[in-house]
Amino acid sequence: MTDRVKDVMTPGVAAVRPGSSLVEAARLMRTQNVGDVVVADGQEVVGMLTDRDIAVRAVARGLDPMAVSAGAVCDRDPPSVAPDDPVARAAALLREHGLRRVPVVEDGLPVGTVGLGDLPEAPDPGSARITRPEPDTRSGA
Repeated sequence: MTDRVKDVMTPGVAAVRPGSSLVEAARLMRTQNVGDVVVADGQEVVGMLTDRDIAVRAVARGLDPMAVSAGAVCDRDPPSVAPDDPVARAAALLREHGLRRVPVVEDGLPVGTVGLGDLPEAPDPGSARITRPEPDTRSGA
């Protein structure tokens, strides 16, 4: 079992500047086949922008995605983890902040992201489990 963020993270970073339009960010997401980008001022992480942020915080409110900046819509100052941090720390941050992904930062530079889908499945004693019912295999059902 892996126990360090570097073992489960998605390496590499798709990033935009805070002044980039939401259209620019969405195009980068499409090109990179990702649902989020780091918002960086130079090489400093200042936010995380997700496809959901664009849809809910901008488009659904009628804002012009060409005129609205990534910096205006992103989650500012997101928590981050380091590659050598325990996976449990990443899981705790995601749970505590209600996030789906956080940047992985090493020596002040973004080097990847880690999200819920990257984490090994482990039961969380503090959360409810949602399970799918077993199919009814009885004849005539």
